[in-house]
Amino acid sequence: MTPFGAAVRDLRRKKGVSQKQMAAAIGVSAAYLSALEHGKRGAPSFDFLQRVAGYFNVIWDEAEELFQIAHVSAPKVVLDTSGLAPEYTAFANRLSGQIRDLSVDTIRALEDVLEKATFPANDRG
Repeated sequence: MTPFGAAVRDLRRKKGVSQKQMAAAIGVSAAYLSALEHGKRGAPSFDFLQRVAGYFNVIWDEAEELFQIAHVSAPKVVLDTSGLAPEYTAFANRLSGQIRDLSVDTIRALEDVLEKATFPANDRG
């Protein structure tokens, strides 16, 4: 499941509607909505996000948060390290190979590192 899929499922459950009901209301198939919730589909379109926000009648701040969650919810990620130092490519490949074995605590620690990191243009390799 992607972060966006979890968010949509939570919103749907809070409203007390099924996937089928929500799908019909926003003009998509229940199969698409299920695939999106389970991370079997890529990040949704902006149009879809607007329909979801409208359906749940979310306020602007909540809609913005939903859009940001969708932005980081692509289940298949491609990292382009061409032109970077070899260490970047090695790290990206190592992360790709080991991400399924990392604990949630480790992922959170890595997120904290990224959040605190600065990226000066001259330090990129």
